[in-house]
Amino acid sequence: MHDAARGLQFREKPIFERGSPGRTGVSLAPLDVDPVDARAHFGKQARVEETGFPEVSEPEVVRHFVRLSQGNYAIDSQFYPLGSCTMKFNPKVNEWAARLGGFAKLHPYAPEDLSQGALEVMYRLENALAEIVGMDHVSLQPAAGAQGELTGLMMMRAYHQAQGRSPKRVLIPDTAHGTNPASCALNGLVAVPFPGSADGIVHPEQLASLIDDETAGIMLTNPNTLGLFEEHLPQVAEMIHAKGGLVYGDGANLNALMGRTRPGDLGIDIMQFNLHKTFTTPHGGGGPGCGPVAFKKILEPYRPRPIVQRQVGETGGDTFSLVYDRPESVGRLRTFIGNFGMMVRAYAYIREMGAAGLKSATELAVLNANYVRAKISEDYPVAFDRICMHEVIVSDKRIQKETGIKTLDIAKRLIDYGFHSPTVYFPLVVAGAMMIEPTETESKETLDAFLDAMKEIAREAREEPTKLTDAPSLTRLGRLDEARAARKPVLRWRAQAQPVEKAAE
Repeated sequence: MHDAARGLQFREKPIFERGSPGRTGVSLAPLDVDPVDARAHFGKQARVEETGFPEVSEPEVVRHFVRLSQGNYAIDSQFYPLGSCTMKFNPKVNEWAARLGGFAKLHPYAPEDLSQGALEVMYRLENALAEIVGMDHVSLQPAAGAQGELTGLMMMRAYHQAQGRSPKRVLIPDTAHGTNPASCALNGLVAVPFPGSADGIVHPEQLASLIDDETAGIMLTNPNTLGLFEEHLPQVAEMIHAKGGLVYGDGANLNALMGRTRPGDLGIDIMQFNLHKTFTTPHGGGGPGCGPVAFKKILEPYRPRPIVQRQVGETGGDTFSLVYDRPESVGRLRTFIGNFGMMVRAYAYIREMGAAGLKSATELAVLNANYVRAKISEDYPVAFDRICMHEVIVSDKRIQKETGIKTLDIAKRLIDYGFHSPTVYFPLVVAGAMMIEPTETESKETLDAFLDAMKEIAREAREEPTKLTDAPSLTRLGRLDEARAARKPVLRWRAQAQPVEKAAE
């Protein structure tokens, strides 16, 4: 079968099913030494059977991987409205900075005297992040936001133990991020969930009966997963502190606060960042993340080790070193100091934007979200129709009642209009949710094109519903059964084209 499945959309066979024996993409001189039986030197450990590697030409290799890359949907090609993910454009100046030879070619085992530039970048990034969120210190070591969250609770637990206490209960509203209970469990803490109020935020009176001497703390996402600002946070923090507990703030939605409000000033004691969200390091693809954790000075003894320390020279020329002697530290969270390339990118972004630029980014992100909220509400009910922060949540409530069309149908049809769907069916507290986050990097023209597509889809739902139930129809593959594909995946290419539903079996 020819590779082209529809016009110039390619159905790619796995690379292991390409080529033929003897085909190669390299030119090598004949072997000029006598063959050696590897078993004579390595015994049974020697591998002598065929490797099974594909034998392919250079054009086959290049075309295969280029075609795979062309099948990607990426922020560099189109608007990516995934709510709660902050899929903002990554400025290319960040990539230039991260690829500078002194950074990109630095070996992680290089001695400190040859790593001064890298150590200074880390030191300066820690201080910049601490200033942005109103905290005293930052650790860059956690490898991702979830590990930053885990680290924060480890430090919280260590703090209580140092006070001679061992409280276990952590309060978590249903508007917080889903990893919070898991981080509690991994730390031997007990998650105590409680429902949000009718207006979508936490109120102090909800907590009066929940806070006691066994309360280790509370975990809040602000803005929460409904895209709403937790306006009672200072009072909530005061109540938790009065019982000796600590306040953990999930920093995943910092893109709605940066430069405008500092979480530390609201009473938060510890929080994690997601550099891939707010500070434009690469997002997705399973690549290296970076989830720094920020904290108040009462938690400083327990921060991960090693830490970067600055020594001020008497005649100028500061030096930087790593300090490992931290007896109360929760320990090392990962190899080396963290994902350094992500740190360079985030530092470049902060320096390029400056204080005014970071503030402007927040303002534009909130403005864009509210523009979408105002426009889209004509066709889709807004879950909480009030001023939102960085994202807005709509539902399929009206369309499903009138036409039977559901959120999944709308999401699939958006693909035919050239847009990735928003986050769907999350948060769980909103039935049939579609969570839209435009970020500050999208223009009004792009948002208008997206809103026009959503309006047209609403019309189709009423007048031509099969266009939605059969969607997507303009892609290489039609609608897939995601549940069946996850449970019974097809991992090998079929020689003959088959209907998708049969191939999934």
